[in-house]
Amino acid sequence: MSSSISSFKKIIVTILIIFGLSVLLGFLFLKIYLPLYTNHGETVSVPDLSGYTFEEASSLLESTGLQYEVSIDSGFNAELPTHAILKQIPEANAQVKSGRKIYLTLNAQNAPMLKMPNLVNSLLKNVQETLANMGLQRGDIIYVPDIGINVVLEQRYRGVSIPEGFEVPKGARIDLVVGDGLGNQYLQVPNLIGMGEDEAEFVILGSGLRVGNKNFSSNDTIPAGKVFLQTPAAGQEVKTGEPIDIWISKD
Repeated sequence: MSSSISSFKKIIVTILIIFGLSVLLGFLFLKIYLPLYTNHGETVSVPDLSGYTFEEASSLLESTGLQYEVSIDSGFNAELPTHAILKQIPEANAQVKSGRKIYLTLNAQNAPMLKMPNLVNSLLKNVQETLANMGLQRGDIIYVPDIGINVVLEQRYRGVSIPEGFEVPKGARIDLVVGDGLGNQYLQVPNLIGMGEDEAEFVILGSGLRVGNKNFSSNDTIPAGKVFLQTPAAGQEVKTGEPIDIWISKD
């Protein structure tokens, strides 16, 4: 009887020892080994790489202990150099672990080709929005005698008239031939003083007039980028389609 009790006690003690060792090993694994293995608490702030060249960005990432991988996708921005950084994942200032891989999207070497829409017979203000939304630039506005005021009569690329569907590179300048709408109707010149360049141009076109010469000059009282002089003056009566010259303050 006594031997059975002794054996039972030994089993209980063994189980308790095994349980205690398991708890100790689990504690050491979770609190010491695992944090050391995963660099627990050690993070790196992802730098803002927008606009950097690929060489600059890769050097910066390596110096901060981060890795990188170039995405197979690319975009295009005519204002940035070839292979400049357009997008990064994770985003700038994100906190990541040292050695994390940053995915980079680069600016393409060649602009993607876009199919030209039909801008003919559309109002100039609508055409400008269409071009901007497509990533194209509005070039020169060439006014010709026509009853349709500020109506686009022709679309040109590099001096050549182009039809709908013609392919042009993204960022291309599209010149527009526009009707001047000259007639016997008289309009009051709007007051453009204090407006920004784009706003003033929009108001002129929307008033049935056309943009004349744009002059840039220093001015002590009007902030840079604002209209401080116009001719004809506000309130004067002019014919439909007459040009309005503006002077814009510069730094």
